[in-house]
Amino acid sequence: MARTRLRTAALAVIVPSALAGCAPGADNEPDHSPQAQAVQSAQAPAWTAGIVDRPQPDAPAATLVAVRTGSHDGFDRTVFEFGERLPGYHVEYIDSPVRKCGSGQVTQMAGDGWLEVRMSPAKTHTREGQSTIAERERTPDLPVLSELELTCDFEGVVTWVFGVESPNRYQVRELSSPPRLVIDIKH
Repeated sequence: MARTRLRTAALAVIVPSALAGCAPGADNEPDHSPQAQAVQSAQAPAWTAGIVDRPQPDAPAATLVAVRTGSHDGFDRTVFEFGERLPGYHVEYIDSPVRKCGSGQVTQMAGDGWLEVRMSPAKTHTREGQSTIAERERTPDLPVLSELELTCDFEGVVTWVFGVESPNRYQVRELSSPPRLVIDIKH
């Protein structure tokens, strides 16, 4: 009787595992089932013109090591790459004037919309005070993204403001290996 229960339990583990190898999506084949498409849609970030907020107040500061921009079919992309982890972030369109965080000084930005990307806890400098980002202001001259400027690197807060031609919808993605925060702005 005990052996029968043991065999039944073993079969209960082995059979579903064997069948799982035959399921759509095994061996890197795409799964086109309605359930898989619903999961993929749920994972894709939504395009918005509103606020995207993902705080991480208790995490150690993440070090920003690279900023890249480029134009793609239908959107302009900015990638913030971090050394060890992603910080929390808050993304939203702001009103002008755009100000520097430490001095409160107004900074002129190109475009008719200003998308602020505030990351915390984060930094763009080493313990010795050396900058980890060479360019703190850029004019990439992309279809929508006209300018980027680092407006804050103070007390664990790093803020970049994007000068855009118009406040178009955007989406935020998190990528790993290396940790990256990606902001796409629709054309």
